[in-house]
Amino acid sequence: MKKRKVIIRTVAFFLLLILLNVASYFWFFRIDFTADKSYTLSKATIDILKNLKEDVTITAYFSEDLPTQLVKSKNDFKDLLIEYKNYSKGKVSFSFVNPNENEAQEGLAQTEGIKPVMVNVSERDQVQQLRAYMGAAIKVNNQKDAIPMISPGESAEYGLTTAIKKLTNKTKTRVAFLQGHNEYGSWALKQVVDQISVLDSVENYTMTDTAEIPSAYKTLIIIDPKDSIPPAHFAKLENYLNNGGNLLIAYSNLFGDLNQPFLQAMPETGMGTWLSKFGINLKGEYTIDVQCRRVVKQAPFGSVVLRFPFFPIIKNFADHPATKGIEAAFFPFLNSINIIQKNPAVKITPLAYSSEKSGLIKPPFVIDLNKKWVDTNFNKGPQVAEAALEGPIAGKGKSKMIVFANGKFAVNAEPGQEELNADNVNILSNAIDWLMDDTGLIELRTKGVTYRALNPIDDAAKEILKYLNVFLPVVIILIVGLIRRYQNSVKRRKLMQVTY
Repeated sequence: MKKRKVIIRTVAFFLLLILLNVASYFWFFRIDFTADKSYTLSKATIDILKNLKEDVTITAYFSEDLPTQLVKSKNDFKDLLIEYKNYSKGKVSFSFVNPNENEAQEGLAQTEGIKPVMVNVSERDQVQQLRAYMGAAIKVNNQKDAIPMISPGESAEYGLTTAIKKLTNKTKTRVAFLQGHNEYGSWALKQVVDQISVLDSVENYTMTDTAEIPSAYKTLIIIDPKDSIPPAHFAKLENYLNNGGNLLIAYSNLFGDLNQPFLQAMPETGMGTWLSKFGINLKGEYTIDVQCRRVVKQAPFGSVVLRFPFFPIIKNFADHPATKGIEAAFFPFLNSINIIQKNPAVKITPLAYSSEKSGLIKPPFVIDLNKKWVDTNFNKGPQVAEAALEGPIAGKGKSKMIVFANGKFAVNAEPGQEELNADNVNILSNAIDWLMDDTGLIELRTKGVTYRALNPIDDAAKEILKYLNVFLPVVIILIVGLIRRYQNSVKRRKLMQVTY
């Protein structure tokens, strides 16, 4: 009888396993415990997938026999594709191909835009190099796009959803960088342009005295003008806003260059005066912050790394689509914005602030890396670094504008210059997306952890933490040992009291 029960339970257990496997084929789900929901599809992706009108074919090119840490990336990508297929109701189909199988497959992968990488593989106590592929090709009708490399530890959702939206998007909206007043053009913001040009057509536009700004440009971008702007050009900007155009302005009237230690105000371009008409006043003072980047100072016996308060790291952001998901942006030689509500019909929203321990420095000022900064230098509270305006900004027509109190935070103009902090790129791209009314991909672009710096602590707290690290583990072990000794002695006494 007992044997029969065991057989019945075993059969029932295996039947349950089979049912679960069959159910998992039709119903896929995951429980996501990550802070930024890295394994949960965003609403933007789900909306795009549910509204697909055309079939999307995804070919994932992954090598076999990858190291363990890369196998996880392959499995995560496969799980992601399963979710895409399910949400699209079969409009998305996918397959996996091993390019290392033969030369024809490898040639096809490279033709599709998948780049090989060299990885180390341990086999029989030997380390060998494998020419590995970890990418995907996306096709819609006769159009195609590629994700050349799916980086380990990073979510592939942004690249995949963007590629699908790009291939299914029939028309591109137009955005332009204003030229003619010694501004930075699209050539100087390569990383930003690479992001926004996926869905928008990016151009440079030189303003003239006669022609009006084309209404075909949905957003006009002005990055750090240094020459005087004629009043007639400001009138054209106001007319552009009144006709429903949108503006992004990144500007500071302060000079900033670490190679030139003398800090001073820049010659007036007229931009500061014009912005003040709408309640955006640039203070004309440098924002310094305890929460800042470090610089390297050369010393006689090597180099010293020092905190540099003129390089604030902004980590305080409003709950707004334009700053969604941004964790930390770096603003060198930051000005600050004083907001004065002049038109009740225009909504002005501060979007980014410096930390509580911020101060203001009036130019002219000579940089001294040896300066001993004290608490009283940082007693001005949070300073506004970015603000958004929406409503009838200039005239009666509704429009939107975003102003940054810094002109160089997203510029990487020099060839070979190091890549910008991801959030420096994202904060400008997000602002453009918000102005273009395309906020869906903001959530995707900023998905993933980019910055997890510790909050600054004073020297006394550092000393306490240092000694705690050394002595606390020893104290814990001693306490545990004493407790165990006491428990053993109690047990011994009880045993000695037992009589037979």
